Amino acid sequence: MGLKVQATALGSTLVEFKVDYQHSKHLNIGEAVHSEIIYAGGHMWRMNCYPSGVRERDMGGHVSLFLELLNKSSSVEAIFGAWLKGNGRENYTSPKKTLAYVFNEEEEELDEQGWHQFCSRFEVENYHVTEGYITFVCAIMVVGGNSIPVPPSDLGEHLERLLDSTDGTDVSFNVDGETFDAHRAVLAARSPVFNVELLGSMAEATMPAITLHDIAPAVFRIMLRFMYTDTLPGDDELGSSPFEMMQHLLAAADRYALDRLKLMCAQRLWDKVSVDTVAATLACAEMYSCSELKSKCIDFFAAEKNFKKAVLTDSFLQLGHKFPSIIADLRERVGA
Repeated sequence: MGLKVQATALGSTLVEFKVDYQHSKHLNIGEAVHSEIIYAGGHMWRMNCYPSGVRERDMGGHVSLFLELLNKSSSVEAIFGAWLKGNGRENYTSPKKTLAYVFNEEEEELDEQGWHQFCSRFEVENYHVTEGYITFVCAIMVVGGNSIPVPPSDLGEHLERLLDSTDGTDVSFNVDGETFDAHRAVLAARSPVFNVELLGSMAEATMPAITLHDIAPAVFRIMLRFMYTDTLPGDDELGSSPFEMMQHLLAAADRYALDRLKLMCAQRLWDKVSVDTVAATLACAEMYSCSELKSKCIDFFAAEKNFKKAVLTDSFLQLGHKFPSIIADLRERVGA
């Protein structure tokens, strides 16, 4: 999943929502891939793509797309438009859809609106997949509401500039020969582990330079930027193996008690789960105490068709060596 803001105004925004279709097309009906938070008209929004649709009666033949209002502060009237980018290989006109809807704070259930049959799976796979991804171009325009529009927070942008400029840095980290400058107060505020190490009675509290072991520079760089910006880069910025990078980041998040980062990594790993990766993902979840991801993986295994294929992978054998009790539980659950 990726999100690129193309243009924005006080009450509207235009964004690209990039979905890893190659991995998400196997999701069950009703399972979604979510965009990051979008700010428009003083409200927070999120786009939800269902690669196999949301209704059983559609039998997984269509991709569904919905816009969700995240903050329920008031009733909001908005116009939502979306279309799919083509793959450039066919002379084909992309479906373009627009709706106007009043998002109501009194809604008891998820307040979202969109299209159950945005585009057929056949059209998506033949005309819209580029390097495994599909890209929605979405416009949100807030045209009514009772609130005063407030621009999105730019705190992360300011802190990122502070990190890049190194102004006021008072500690540095040596990670496998690379040096990273940082601010003790920022790291201590974000991580209880760093709080103890950098501001407590430990030796690191008085050291201007600290050497870290058992973490790669690329992993530490992304984690450090997350602590300043609260964001993660897209998969295309994670090197040649985004899946492995997410595993390493989840381990680092567990080590430094960065709970939000840990769950964000878990979601990225879950978005790419398949019979080939589920065992490695489950091992990662078990090793680093991520109960949410572990539960998802076990549910995936519980489907007999998934279990029969997953047991043939090398990663399943490795899972058995490391965590034999999990294998026993899985076999009992699927009756194998």
